[in-house]
Amino acid sequence: MNIAKTKLLRYIVIGVIAVALAHFIFNKEKHGHPRDYPAIMASKELRVTTEYNSISFHVNGDTLSGFHYELIQAFARDHGLKVTIAPEMSFDKQLEGLAEGKYDIIANSLLATSDLKDSLLLTNPIILSKQVLIQRKKPAKDSTFIKSQLDLAKKTLYVVKNSPSLLRIKNLGNEIGDTIYVKEIEKYGSEQLISLVAHGDIDYAVCDQEIARAAADSMPQIDINTAISFTQFYSWGISKQAPILLKTLNSWLEGFRKGNEFKQIYNKYYGKKK
Repeated sequence: MNIAKTKLLRYIVIGVIAVALAHFIFNKEKHGHPRDYPAIMASKELRVTTEYNSISFHVNGDTLSGFHYELIQAFARDHGLKVTIAPEMSFDKQLEGLAEGKYDIIANSLLATSDLKDSLLLTNPIILSKQVLIQRKKPAKDSTFIKSQLDLAKKTLYVVKNSPSLLRIKNLGNEIGDTIYVKEIEKYGSEQLISLVAHGDIDYAVCDQEIARAAADSMPQIDINTAISFTQFYSWGISKQAPILLKTLNSWLEGFRKGNEFKQIYNKYYGKKK
């Protein structure tokens, strides 16, 4: 087994352990309904869920890291709160946990689609990113290699269940005048799908550009140069029953994003390979 694959397997195992531990901790508590900011302040604890990956939240040796992890820690620090973070790969379970009051914030990069706005309150935009195609590097003459969006006709793309790319892929099929097949995967996150492509288990996946860039460091056999979507704004999600929390987050984000600390956190995770 090569070094890159061994490193990836170790990374996935750590992620699974982290998710299992988080579920054990959270399931010891009983939750009923979403909390707004006054209830959160009264408890002195902010409950957050995010995806376990190299951009959002991950374990690096004995250190917790990630763009959304560091950003939510800064918010909690500035408001005198302790943070409990539960990594969750399934977006459906993140939504379910939010509705049950298990989580207060979904600190993922959420695209502001009309469907999502129907079920969540979304913060002001935090970052810009886009969705890209993941495929293996092959000679241009290979018929399975995607050189442009037109080549996606009749191809099957794998995505994380309820991925923000679903609507874009549907619209892209209309634009090219042909069918693009999609398979939604619930048990894996973006980095696991990238690994499946890299090792030949599937041919194509779609995920966030920054997650793809980070994965390409250890999986140089993947190609991430075909854009699926335009560059768009991404936000955090909270319950529609927490308008004061939304107002508090937006007010804090407006000031924090102008400061040096945000720039340092952003450049640490997004400032690479531009």
